[in-house]
Amino acid sequence: MSTSTPPWSEPADGVFRLNVAEVNCYLVVRPEGMTLVDAGLPRTWGPLQQLLEHLGARVGDIDALLLTHAHFDHVGMARRLHDQHRVPVKVHPRDGRLARHPYRYRHEAARPPYLVRYPQALPVLASMVRNGALNVKGVDADGSFVHGKSLDAPGAPVPLWTPGHTDGHCALLFDELGVLFSGDAIVTLDPYTGETGPHVVANAATADSRTALSSLDALAETEAGIMLPGHGEPWTGGVRAAVAAARAGGAR
Repeated sequence: MSTSTPPWSEPADGVFRLNVAEVNCYLVVRPEGMTLVDAGLPRTWGPLQQLLEHLGARVGDIDALLLTHAHFDHVGMARRLHDQHRVPVKVHPRDGRLARHPYRYRHEAARPPYLVRYPQALPVLASMVRNGALNVKGVDADGSFVHGKSLDAPGAPVPLWTPGHTDGHCALLFDELGVLFSGDAIVTLDPYTGETGPHVVANAATADSRTALSSLDALAETEAGIMLPGHGEPWTGGVRAAVAAARAGGAR
């Protein structure tokens, strides 16, 4: 009798990672409720339902959806969660417009040259398309993130404004867990280059790479032991080391 591998992992106690097409979102389960960090791609819906069933919960039991930023690959399930299940969606105010229009964002470099220079990224991007990357609906999100002020959501996450990738990008620190959700401020797999290890995302999807690199200071100051990125594997070597590696790699 064969057993299938569940579509989630648990990189920290009570923190569940859903990875679809190299796009991560995370369900944080605390005694007071559940917080979803980012909304992945549309086809993350099935794995999310399976995880909730495993936990003896329903979609409507999610207390809050927090967006690190509002690119299409982090907003995939947001509209459905908000409209069909009344899950509150929150984001930094500078990404509010992007949440409504998740394909309308600035990036420093044209994308086609990356497809030639980094052919290893093509399977990642193709998988994202197969999982709904071209069919994401925007959402009206509550722009209530304030840098350094804990949110009214299970786990009391603290937004850390880290602009550069987008104007309103925020990492989220769950201090009592020692976990930092870095979103796309630092990733351990860059979808546009296929490179692994801590990096800022390629200029093909980053609005201002110089600002993105400067924003890493806010992450290093947390001294969190575990960093969970928007793309790639969890980083357990401490956030300071991840920041140092990302800075060494620079912008691409």
